[in-house]
Amino acid sequence: MTGLAERQAALVRALVAAGEMPDGFDRDALDIASTALLRKRSGEVGAHLPDVRAACGDRFFALFAAWAEGRPKVSTHADADAFTAHLVSIGELPAPERRRLLSRRRSRAATR
Repeated sequence: MTGLAERQAALVRALVAAGEMPDGFDRDALDIASTALLRKRSGEVGAHLPDVRAACGDRFFALFAAWAEGRPKVSTHADADAFTAHLVSIGELPAPERRRLLSRRRSRAATR
């Protein structure tokens, strides 16, 4: 990798995967950008899981942010499934509720 490519990769890791901040960047600016990207990601997952978002209420973003820390995005679908499983595992969403919500989401996707 070239020096520029390495710096770009380090910047992406810092923004979306809790990587070390590369030299020469403003910590506050990176924190703001990272939070904005995390909010976008949580919004995409919340749009896929409106019932889960509603069940979590005002805590949705905080719960998602805690789960997402250090987990780079694979896909919104994968994030939605893994985050829902995480909520069940920590007792934030009962297992039967998870099955009902996932079943509703899959049936809506099949009708599109």
